[in-house]
Amino acid sequence: MKKSGLLIAVFLLVSHLFFAQKISEGKIVTTYITAKTLQNSAGENPKRRVTVYLPPDYEKSSKRYPVIYFLHGFFWSDSLLVSNDKINHIFDRAIYSKKIKPVIVVMPDESSVFKGSFYANSKSSGNWSDFTSVELVGFIDKNYRTIPDKNSRGISGHSMGGNGALRNAILHPDVFSSVYALSPGILDARFFALSEMELYKNADQIKNIQDVSKPENARLNIVFAIARAYNGNKNKAPFFADLPFSFEGENVRINSVILDEMNRNSTSELPFSQYENLKKLKAIKLDWGRNDELKHIPPSCLNFSKTLEMLGIKHEAEEYIGTHGSEVSKENGRIENQMLPFFNTHLKFEE
Repeated sequence: MKKSGLLIAVFLLVSHLFFAQKISEGKIVTTYITAKTLQNSAGENPKRRVTVYLPPDYEKSSKRYPVIYFLHGFFWSDSLLVSNDKINHIFDRAIYSKKIKPVIVVMPDESSVFKGSFYANSKSSGNWSDFTSVELVGFIDKNYRTIPDKNSRGISGHSMGGNGALRNAILHPDVFSSVYALSPGILDARFFALSEMELYKNADQIKNIQDVSKPENARLNIVFAIARAYNGNKNKAPFFADLPFSFEGENVRINSVILDEMNRNSTSELPFSQYENLKKLKAIKLDWGRNDELKHIPPSCLNFSKTLEMLGIKHEAEEYIGTHGSEVSKENGRIENQMLPFFNTHLKFEE
């Protein structure tokens, strides 16, 4: 055999042996917590499912691990992150290829009657931020071998979850040291409302919760979800929320008090009201697809980054060519090649 042929044969053999190696799989654990912070009178279930990813070596060692809290998007859940997005296999590949050292990932189910909580404390439907950043973190630290320190905790999420990640990191810099938001949705709730005025016009016709469950009204869930998150009203059944707009025919009527409250409670406003908290975070990154189908996301993300820049807050922001989800959960996508290496750099692992 010629020398070149021998080299090719050796290369093919080594390649075969490399790719034949089985990637070690982490373990998915499903648990439940009946949250004191989510007690409410608006019909939300305080018993929440939590999916926990334990790295491949967890049950073979006694060491402790940092934790990434990963928040799902609107119309999504923790179980769909696993069954549909195969996110656990993303973690497996990233650990195997040393893009991140072994880490625990916690994925709570924070869907709601209207398909999303926005991970915010509500006046009517429960304190979802307190659940995410206080009660859930305490539960995880008690039941798993975590490194119970903010420098070993990061928070991330996609879409509504990206919004929630930024919100909770800014509100709780004593809990999380770093945050990565993937295509964060509705950072500026007032801008979203103005860009989706037709939804609010249609919402005027909805008289009960059952109407929103009809397929033709599915998009209206987001109107009522935002209202519960930012304009909750425990005395206003059946939606337990106030809307900033109503209509008389084609003419819009604006409730300025409610609209101002919506704006004040938006994540886009937190850099101003929580500036000292924001400065305590060790690392911040957000990214978004240039061709996102949700047209409010690129300008809202860019404006959020500009706000941080003007306030002198060090952070990373990246626009890439892609849609809302096209580059996020695929093999070698944003989670695997950007988010997880980000946390590998910024989280503190056990020596």
